[in-house]
Amino acid sequence: MAFASFLLVSGTGAAPAPGKIRGVCWEAAHETSPAQLRPVASLGADWISQTPFGWVSSTDSTEIRLAGTHVLWGETDEGLAKTSAWARSLGIKTLLKPHLWVRGAWCGDIAMTSEEDWARWFASYERFILHYAALAKEQGIEALAVGAELPGISGREREWRALIVKVRAVYPGKLTYCANWYGEPERVAFWDVLDFIGVQAYYPLSDQASPSQAELAAAWVPIAAKLEAVAKRTGKQVVFTEVGFKSQRYGLKEPWRWETDGEVDLELQRRAYTAMYATFWGKPWFGGTFVWKWHPGGRATPRAQRDFTPQDKPALDVIRSVYGKGV
Repeated sequence: MAFASFLLVSGTGAAPAPGKIRGVCWEAAHETSPAQLRPVASLGADWISQTPFGWVSSTDSTEIRLAGTHVLWGETDEGLAKTSAWARSLGIKTLLKPHLWVRGAWCGDIAMTSEEDWARWFASYERFILHYAALAKEQGIEALAVGAELPGISGREREWRALIVKVRAVYPGKLTYCANWYGEPERVAFWDVLDFIGVQAYYPLSDQASPSQAELAAAWVPIAAKLEAVAKRTGKQVVFTEVGFKSQRYGLKEPWRWETDGEVDLELQRRAYTAMYATFWGKPWFGGTFVWKWHPGGRATPRAQRDFTPQDKPALDVIRSVYGKGV
């Protein structure tokens, strides 16, 4: 069944939904050019996300270091500023999404052992996030994430509320927090002081090598119900601040994994995007997607045939249909 027909049957309609974010996660790279953003505009996308990192030595360290000279140009303040300006010249907005990179571990495992260390950690994190709040204001960046995938920390509601007050004093744009898919959207208690609910949407959908369209559609039903409940309770739209599917067999069993050692399955990726958009795009409580991941200039490698990027794959036609450029 053609994707446009599938959308019409499912009731979402093929026409663009007004006001929804049509985004891609832009890969930080060596110095790029405005020309490399034009395919994003041609896709129908009107947002990109950019991700600078704070560097942390261990999960119990209280020190967060800003990007140094070792990072890619696109992660530097200069690179972030120029890329957002180039995007804006093409009618594309930017979500600035600072993230923590912990040596040898996941940032979701960060945990302090005393209240004194928690106080030091939040003081360090405040310096980190206010740096990017000031950059976002200076450059006219349209949205900012105050945090990303910190389920071990997001339960400290008092500290986050105090931090968000300080961010709003610096930055006038839209704010979100990017919750990890695994139960964190339901647990965050400070959605009321943010503008939309961000979700890093790497939900496991199937243990099968190459599940059918119907199986994928069924897998999304309970997930959508949970997210709809959060949206209705908070009065905020849900945005998938990251969503992506590898084009390899068994790629939907643990879709957050980076490994790409499976057999190429381009149709599985296409079906995964089709089912996801058919489930969510027509919902009034759903605010859009940032597709993981867009490489400036593309990436013609054997790994790219199996990894997350939809570039030069059948899944890209699905995204183009939804984003309003095509059928």
